[in-house]
Amino acid sequence: MTKEIKKRIDHLAEEIRKHNELYYNKAKPVISDSKYDELKKKLIRLEKEHPEYMPPDSPTQTVGASVQNKLKKAKHTSPMLSLDSASKEPEARHFEETCLKEIKEEIGYMCEPKLDGLSIELVYEDGIFTRGVTRGDGFIGEDVTLNVRTIQNLTQKLKGAKLPRKFAVRGEVLMHIKDFNSLNKKQVEEGRDPFANPRNAAAGSLRQLDTRITAQRTLDVYCYRILDYSEKMPKTEQEMLKVIEGYGLKTPPSTKYCKTIDEAIQYHHDLEEKRDDLDYEIDGIVIKVNNIDHQKVLGTRTTNPKWAIAYKFEPRKEITRIEDIMVSVGRTGIVTPVALMQPVEVGGVTVSRATLHNMDEVKRLGVKIGDYVRIQRAGDVIPKVTEVLKEKRTGREREFKMLAECPSCGAGLIKEDVFYRCPDSLACPAQIKEEIAHYVAKDAVDIDGFSEKTVEQLYEVGLIKSVSDIYDLKRDDLLKLEGWKEKKTQNVLNAIEKSKDVSVERFVYGLGIKNVGKHTASLLIDKFGSLEGLIKAEEEELLQINEIGPEIAKSITIFFDTKKNIEEIRKLKEKGIRIKEKLKKTEGRLAGKKIVLTGSLETMSRSEAKKAIEEAGGEVQSSVSKTTDLVVAGDKAGSKLDKAKRLGIKILTEEEFKKLLG
Repeated sequence: MTKEIKKRIDHLAEEIRKHNELYYNKAKPVISDSKYDELKKKLIRLEKEHPEYMPPDSPTQTVGASVQNKLKKAKHTSPMLSLDSASKEPEARHFEETCLKEIKEEIGYMCEPKLDGLSIELVYEDGIFTRGVTRGDGFIGEDVTLNVRTIQNLTQKLKGAKLPRKFAVRGEVLMHIKDFNSLNKKQVEEGRDPFANPRNAAAGSLRQLDTRITAQRTLDVYCYRILDYSEKMPKTEQEMLKVIEGYGLKTPPSTKYCKTIDEAIQYHHDLEEKRDDLDYEIDGIVIKVNNIDHQKVLGTRTTNPKWAIAYKFEPRKEITRIEDIMVSVGRTGIVTPVALMQPVEVGGVTVSRATLHNMDEVKRLGVKIGDYVRIQRAGDVIPKVTEVLKEKRTGREREFKMLAECPSCGAGLIKEDVFYRCPDSLACPAQIKEEIAHYVAKDAVDIDGFSEKTVEQLYEVGLIKSVSDIYDLKRDDLLKLEGWKEKKTQNVLNAIEKSKDVSVERFVYGLGIKNVGKHTASLLIDKFGSLEGLIKAEEEELLQINEIGPEIAKSITIFFDTKKNIEEIRKLKEKGIRIKEKLKKTEGRLAGKKIVLTGSLETMSRSEAKKAIEEAGGEVQSSVSKTTDLVVAGDKAGSKLDKAKRLGIKILTEEEFKKLLG
């Protein structure tokens, strides 16, 4: 039993550490705040009951998460602790009881909305802003000074005739809901994942390595506590807020002094009712003992003060309001309506978007912008709207109409069955990252080292905005990027140069034409003989091919009828792409030969061997039969080799195969 308890404690601790990293450093939480609080309370309870099994680095004894390496570290002027939390009224009353045990007199409380943003320390020297540091682990955070300077409402120089030599305050950087919705709309339109909630958006924006990205996003900062002060420290939380405001800094809206815990609880209920009408996200209130001397008597625990508590709201569950409806453009150009919503907890996860699938679904549901809706989530899929609560309508709701043009590139949308699609595959920013990743893949032009992560990085910094931009990459530009050393840079540049020689079938597949896979690309070239022949093909000619139906034929003609796609192919050729036409059955070293590969080869991958066979006029088969001409056997060849021996088929070693290829 004791082993089982220790195992449970270790497992919970590890799980919480993982969620800390996702929440604080990556701004990509996968569970809701209430679910996280539940896990932490469970661990605290187990550690109290069995202190001998508490891990030395337990997350119950630390604040936030360790600082990432990519940003410079900075030490706080004084610790930035977290808050103990309450989710029920009895817990808030218990907080007062514990305070009264130490303070034998009447206690007043300063209450403020618990802003759902990123904690920050702002340091001023002689009235001038000099440093901004994230909370980090409470003692050491990330130096984000340059990014903080881009926040428009930040006071760069304190107001007043007499400015303090040293002034450090704690605040919250947040993104207002309207700005969050605008950012998410842009994210989805450009083919990027939207942020889960405003807090993640603010955190992700402030941690950018490129300050230009931070500057493009609208952030706000509210300050609520003095951490270090060269003048006389205020005696109460109320006075502290007045000092902060006096220097020209913004303080949290709707703060209130409450004489009793009853007033504080009523403040909580009042603010929870107004929650949906606020233009910023809050997840509860903060109740602080107002008198600073009382705070000193109460003291602190390892990770949080005894004189303050976060009294959380009930999380929104399953019912929420649609703030906006916009469209997402996928890799194949399909344009999908997406609902951007007030963040809501569904199945233990906070979500802020839901797919509406297509316009038929929008009409079936009768959903409008501003509607209250019921959300459902199954597994890890994007949540969907299942019901519109029409009885909650106010008359201010707006109908959503599908756009006439692609929001990413401006091309006219094409209606296909129940879907709308952007035809500009190779020139549409929303599709381009996926297109580039498809183009460089092993089965296409095969640029080794060009992973999806690489595509994302190069796209974000603006080095590639189209497939053809790959061939403009320069050594000096790559070496300036994070994680790019000489060896990696040279390997990628070599792979790019090697990719300039590509077979026509692989090139056609790499173009990413909707419904055209490797097999279909080969069928097309068998029929038309060259890329030029395929480009000129009419829909009727395409339909003559045995395995090609009306849907595939239409996709192909739309692709090559789109001027931007033809222009991109022209640019690729101008930048050195040499498209090798398919050899006729009577040409090439392996002309007409049917070849099976089995086992692992030492000097080339399976895809490289397949590519070499096809370029030499041969055909790769997946299984050995009487029609097989040759079997290439590598290390650990299995049943295919045995069958080839039984059928008397010629077997080649890797060296013999390479000699045959020349």
